[in-house]
Amino acid sequence: LSDMEKPDVIFCIGTNMTECHPVAATRLKRALANGAQMIVADPRRIGLADLAAVYLPIRVGSDTALLLAMAHVIAREGLVDREFLAARTRGGPEFLDHVAEFPPEWAAAITEVPAADIERAAIAYGHAERGAIFYTLGITEHICGVDNVQSLCNLALMTGNIGRPGTGINPMRGQNNIQGAGDSGALP
Repeated sequence: LSDMEKPDVIFCIGTNMTECHPVAATRLKRALANGAQMIVADPRRIGLADLAAVYLPIRVGSDTALLLAMAHVIAREGLVDREFLAARTRGGPEFLDHVAEFPPEWAAAITEVPAADIERAAIAYGHAERGAIFYTLGITEHICGVDNVQSLCNLALMTGNIGRPGTGINPMRGQNNIQGAGDSGALP
């Protein structure tokens, strides 16, 4: 696909933005109306799933498996922003070697999502001109919450979807310092 054919992609995982963050959800809907695509990963068929290009009804607690498989596909399909990875991260080659062990077929058995759907989601996010990830407590309130957030960060870093408008890892939270934003000088 040419750059003109690369849509923006919104990846919502473990978040019901239309109910919990309705103001932000109106902007999300506006982006969809302007041509963005959305991936929704949630065990529940929430309203956002009906707007999604790809809906991944994952088994509760299987987020990390899904995200490892998405990273596998992004690497396998050559969608890694190697310049960004080399300039802005450490351990990139080792990470890419690691995710080679986790194909969508492996994750399908854990997540209960068909491997083909995992591939579609990964290719959409990896190929996006701008990819933004939104998540809430559905990602963090697990024994593996840290692994979940780190896995989301890995997707953004391996594709260069951070540090540019319309990209990034966006935790939708109710308190302004819940994730240390105030501690790092980003008070509203």
